[in-house]
Amino acid sequence: MTELALLVGLGTLACGVGAGKLLRRLPTVRLQLAALAVLSVVLPLGAVFLSGLAMFHMGDDVKILGVASAAASAAVVAGLLIARSLADRLDQVRDAAAALAAGDFGGRVAGERGPTELAEVATSFNRMAASLEELFDARRELVAWASHDLRTPLASMQAMIEALEDGLGDPTRYLPALREQVRTLSDLVDDLFELSRIDAGLLVLELRETDVDELVASCVRAFEPAADAREVHLATRGPGGATARCAPEKVERVLLNLLTNALRHTPSDGTVAVAVDSADDAVLVVVEDTGDGLTPEAARRMFERFWRGDRARTGAGAGLGLAIARGLVEAHGGSIWAESREGGGARVSFTLPAA
Repeated sequence: MTELALLVGLGTLACGVGAGKLLRRLPTVRLQLAALAVLSVVLPLGAVFLSGLAMFHMGDDVKILGVASAAASAAVVAGLLIARSLADRLDQVRDAAAALAAGDFGGRVAGERGPTELAEVATSFNRMAASLEELFDARRELVAWASHDLRTPLASMQAMIEALEDGLGDPTRYLPALREQVRTLSDLVDDLFELSRIDAGLLVLELRETDVDELVASCVRAFEPAADAREVHLATRGPGGATARCAPEKVERVLLNLLTNALRHTPSDGTVAVAVDSADDAVLVVVEDTGDGLTPEAARRMFERFWRGDRARTGAGAGLGLAIARGLVEAHGGSIWAESREGGGARVSFTLPAA
């Protein structure tokens, strides 16, 4: 009896291993799962049949074998149904991936319900597709706005140069204007270059311990003439003593961009304030104003490059200043966000790692 059981068990195991290797060669998941369902039933039935034949010469045990065969057939049907369901879900992922590869970024996988593993695959695929769609939309906007912002000063320069060549323009009047247009183009190219370095991860930061309060005071002093001309009050507040580990010149550029944006959107007799506060492992810097505030869309998208809206605070320039500010803050390991201020106005906050 023992020898027979071992012989049947080893024979069944050997057949299962050999058949499993053959199943891996089937061309589709549907066929592999169906064959696996059949195999998982045929092998036990074969073992029962051989055992009954050897031990009882298949007398009345044929009835038992028939009952087992009926139950096994039901198991095969259930396995085929499961195989069909899994294969259909995989077909959805395949079709969506093919559409994505063909440039259709709106395709999504519908089967986010069902088995946990397949639902996670569908959810991850949909997130990837949404991220790619946003990336390509941003790239199209980048090309469109960059072309527009480059074309405008170039057309103006060309017109002034042609007027000078034809003797129709006054050099003393046109040369300063040409210099201003060249400066605008240079600033735009510098911003695009800075963004490309940030996106490529090539930005090099020379980190050192920096007194953030002193850095803020220096930036505010630089804006006092412009604020006085617009009759806007500048203020700083904070407990003092905030020290961050950062690249001071990069943080200064972030502050200058935020202050420029806040000053542009603050009416006369308004206030722009910069507050500094220290947390456990971070330094919080807040720039707020008493301007027209932010719409929910502006608060969500104002750091996107070249984005403009009716009340977007990307300003009248190329719309890259806030995108660069976000890239520089995130390069330090911090975060930046915007929100409307209670009582009117806007508040932009960012964090830096504490020293």
